[in-house]
Amino acid sequence: MTATVTTPLLAGERVEDVWLVTPVFNEAQVIGEVIREARSTFPHIVCVDDGSTDGSAARIAEAGAHLVRHPVNLGQGAALQTGIDYALAQPGARYFVTFDADGQHRVEDALAMVALARESGADAVLGSRFLRGEGEVPRLKRIVLRTAAAVSPTARKLRLSDAHNGLRVFNREAATRLDITMNGMAHASEITGFLARSELRVVEAPVDIRYTDYSRAKGQSLINGVNILFDISLNRRRG
Repeated sequence: MTATVTTPLLAGERVEDVWLVTPVFNEAQVIGEVIREARSTFPHIVCVDDGSTDGSAARIAEAGAHLVRHPVNLGQGAALQTGIDYALAQPGARYFVTFDADGQHRVEDALAMVALARESGADAVLGSRFLRGEGEVPRLKRIVLRTAAAVSPTARKLRLSDAHNGLRVFNREAATRLDITMNGMAHASEITGFLARSELRVVEAPVDIRYTDYSRAKGQSLINGVNILFDISLNRRRG
């Protein structure tokens, strides 16, 4: 069962045992800035360059993140699993944050979610755009996300208000057991399905998404919304 818990941002929170996992596909325009901003708080970042053709790998290396490369584009789910596997192999890694490459996620939200995982003992903390109201979520995206949460049996079981938020925190137990097999965007439904079937403790935390012109152009199209609903339908059939 999901509980909704909030926690303040803790100044001086230790993050040496936290790894940010960032899938990257053709994000050369922004990925360097995203990494540099995050590294001021999270020194350990692994970026999985998922077959980019625009020089993303060079920007990642310049910004100082760990770089793992897929020779061809396999999809965000595959990139996340590769990154989590890499981070699990690093000494002292206890918490794993999935963090988008396009600048939508805020470092302070990720830090607050890690603090919540520590304090509450939750195995997974999932970000929600809707716990503080609806913020700046574009209308089409809001309709799609609300519909996805309403029709998804796993989202209902976990009492999620936002079933497709890419900002997540897993402790080592949850990350070790996670096995993402759906390479495309359907991985989001697969993750919530895994959590719903497990006995792991899952909580939501409020987050704000930065909808820049760049991120809107990359991920707020009608076809992206249709893909989310298709993934929910597929997950219902599999469940």
